Amino acid sequence: MRHGEVDETGEPTDAVLLRAVADHDRQAFEALYRRHAAWLAVRLRYRCADEALVDDIVQETFLSVWRGSARFRAEEAGGVPGWLWRIASRRLIDALRGHGARARLVQALGRSPDRDQPSAEELVLAGVEHGDLAGALARLSPELRAVLQATVLDGLSTREASTLLGIPVGTVKTRAMRARRQLREELT
Repeated sequence: MRHGEVDETGEPTDAVLLRAVADHDRQAFEALYRRHAAWLAVRLRYRCADEALVDDIVQETFLSVWRGSARFRAEEAGGVPGWLWRIASRRLIDALRGHGARARLVQALGRSPDRDQPSAEELVLAGVEHGDLAGALARLSPELRAVLQATVLDGLSTREASTLLGIPVGTVKTRAMRARRQLREELT
């Protein structure tokens, strides 16, 4: 292999592996998977306590790479790891949005359905859904709510929220600041 096609350990670079995967090279795909699946699963677990869902998301991410439905562009920020993270985080958000907030919370907490007393987390969620905060959130503009959803509820970084929402990073920061200010005014 030529210089630039191998990393400092002598292994093929991610770009080389992706070109081979595009030609359906199973060994290249397995090498890419071994290189990235573990850290991707760990990072997803910071955002979702459901290990089965995280495992499914990792598999779906790599399946989309294998099928070619996800296309890497060399100019993408973060290189191949950033690209894989964006695919996985979007799939996780889509999966979580498919469930109701209460179902996600119960699933994340592992609460058995036969427990009579709600947990502290469930009480907080009920306050968010039905209390003063819920009203204040409902009064936010859709643009401000979307930024809070992405950065606070979904736990995305400013850059990830920017990519997800299709707006500049500075706009995400400005909207988040405006949303916090508006919530603070309404709740004090």
